[in-house]
Amino acid sequence: MILGFDTSAAHCAAALLQGDKIIARAHEPMAKGQAERLMVLVQDLLDQSGTALSDLDAIGVGIGPGNFTGIRIAVSAARGLALGLSIPAVGVSAFDALHYGTQAPCLCAVDARRDMVFVQGFNTPAYQSPSLQSISVLATSDAPVIGAFGAAPVHFVADAIAHLCLERYAQTTTRPSPLYIRPADAAPARDAPPRILV
Repeated sequence: MILGFDTSAAHCAAALLQGDKIIARAHEPMAKGQAERLMVLVQDLLDQSGTALSDLDAIGVGIGPGNFTGIRIAVSAARGLALGLSIPAVGVSAFDALHYGTQAPCLCAVDARRDMVFVQGFNTPAYQSPSLQSISVLATSDAPVIGAFGAAPVHFVADAIAHLCLERYAQTTTRPSPLYIRPADAAPARDAPPRILV
């Protein structure tokens, strides 16, 4: 029994995999509020399928790239649940989730905003490592584009994460960690610190 979830984009998505079959899924678009919604959504899926947290064998989580806060929410939740349940947690990149179910050469893309995309190529010599590129690379790609500004993936994101977790959890020894390809937009304040009066 595998739980997969993702909050790296403007959504809260989760899926429950039993054997090789998805038995419950939810995908809710949301620009913010994932921190408050994720665990409620997970509990709803468990209740819907008559499953308890203690029935889980592993947890798969989307590690990005994407929204910085959303990635941290999901990765923290997965690591906390895995620790509490003494089960493995497996990080799955957005690129692997987009590519899952596709064997042909392709370029997987995640919207990075400001006319930029995060990309990774599969079965193609271009962009074999995740990178940040101008959106123009999609128009010049020899391979089909899956994801942002391209074709829809074969599987819903949480479904793909759960399936990939099933394939990987027995061999995974590292805890999931965020996949950040560019630095955060936020920066420390440049104002002088307040003067302390004594």
